[in-house]
Amino acid sequence: MQNSAKFIVIEGLEGAGKSSAVALVKQLIENAGHSLVTTREPGGTPMAEAIRDCVKQHWVDETVTIEAELLLMYAARAQLLHNVILPAMAQGHWVLGDRHDMSSQAYQGGGRGVDNAMLKALRDITLKNFRPDFTLYLDVEPSEGLKRARGRGELDRIEHEHLDFFVRTRQRYLALAKADRHCAIIDTMQTMENVHQQIRHEISLFLAA
Repeated sequence: MQNSAKFIVIEGLEGAGKSSAVALVKQLIENAGHSLVTTREPGGTPMAEAIRDCVKQHWVDETVTIEAELLLMYAARAQLLHNVILPAMAQGHWVLGDRHDMSSQAYQGGGRGVDNAMLKALRDITLKNFRPDFTLYLDVEPSEGLKRARGRGELDRIEHEHLDFFVRTRQRYLALAKADRHCAIIDTMQTMENVHQQIRHEISLFLAA
């Protein structure tokens, strides 16, 4: 019997509502009868979580270079992919990811201005031909997203970036999402009820495909 395990990813800026979307999609997938493993990026393994701390913390006496940030993101992704995602899918479990490679394409590519050739080289080394089966991109105006993020508590190093960084990141996200036939865009400037209704609709279409 062919392994039908799928990899679904939730993407979006800070404050887009990824946590509540992950909880909803998890429920929908499990209700459909599939066993599910959830992950987050960066993170998801002991080493990848340590990398997450390095990436997100404020370094008082040291500037985090764009190159270091980029390489750390892909190092954490490699650990997660080979130690969690691929083994889980090989055992028939579906995997639901809070962020994946589209985040690096948007944040480091769009926000930081990293060259596409460099991103492609790292993606090819780390992921080879591995891609999500389906992605939900939760779209939010950057100013509103940051307002929501501040309401959750203290911001991390990346969340402290200027608004124009997140504007560039969102622009890249939208371009990537519109070009990906396996991606659905969810407008999270709506009410939570409408957002969840739209998510349910997109997941039901994916499950029925």
